[in-house]
Amino acid sequence: MKKFFLYPSSNLVVVIPIVLVLGFLTGLVANTAFFKDYILVMTFLMIYPTMIGFKIKEAVDLSHMKPLLISLAANFVIIPVVAYLLGTLLLGNSPEMFVGLVMISLFPTSGMTISWTMLNKGNVAAAIKITAVSLLLGSFLAPWYLYLMVGKLIQIDVAQTFLTILLVVILPMIAGSLTFQVLRKKSTPEQFNKTIKPYFPAASTWFLMLLIFASISMKAKSIMANPANLVKILLILIVFYGFNFVFSTIVARKTLNVADGYAYLYGTVMRNLSIALGIAVSAFGPETALVVTLAFILQVQGAAWYGKLASKYGWLNSRHASVVAATTVNG
Repeated sequence: MKKFFLYPSSNLVVVIPIVLVLGFLTGLVANTAFFKDYILVMTFLMIYPTMIGFKIKEAVDLSHMKPLLISLAANFVIIPVVAYLLGTLLLGNSPEMFVGLVMISLFPTSGMTISWTMLNKGNVAAAIKITAVSLLLGSFLAPWYLYLMVGKLIQIDVAQTFLTILLVVILPMIAGSLTFQVLRKKSTPEQFNKTIKPYFPAASTWFLMLLIFASISMKAKSIMANPANLVKILLILIVFYGFNFVFSTIVARKTLNVADGYAYLYGTVMRNLSIALGIAVSAFGPETALVVTLAFILQVQGAAWYGKLASKYGWLNSRHASVVAATTVNG
């Protein structure tokens, strides 16, 4: 049972496509509209485990400022602008899908940002800093960005969007902090990290799968009626993520050492799709959720393959690192 429970969180590349297919097939033969009444509950239960142990204080100290500032410029200027331009050019007649693309761009970093940085021997402390600051800033800025970027195409209730973010981000963050305080009193740090912490991402992934299943099943008949939309969204997402990977690689090579480069790259390319999906389904609709759901496939696959190829071909072996090494050798 333990292996079964933990399997999805470490095999997202396999699990998410399976859930998408199952949800799609179920939606074709059954009415799953009742899921809409439980979206907020599922979203809370998905986000809450990821917030246990989340260190808000990491957002206010002054460490790792260079990769942090560069990542904030990408996360809250460059990437939203790219999403807006793509949406304007290609999704102007599909406002809900436009919102989905914008939602992806507005919530930077994910629970996997730190994990991918660690797996590639990057600067984990910098990744934690980028994650903490980006999550807090994104929660505050997202409603205003949405209003400015797509307010002319679809009605954006800023107050309602703030309320949704409060329910699916801030409330789980508070609950996660309280839970962590209780667990810390009842277990040693070693016990917590070895026997308790591994279950949190696994629990979150199960609710993520349920949310993906619900969102795709509710939209299945519409997708079947217009499959061209599916291809169109996938192509747009390939361009969006392709730009992010290339842009972040270039910036990292020119400005950061390899360890900081991995923290920066995974802190910008990786988007918080769990939060974006929860808000998309709760505040907008199935078409918005469909865009975010499909992004899961490309993001997980892209992150996994990038780590392998970057290490093999030295994509982040920057000119900056060479200059530092030469300076060290020369005295």
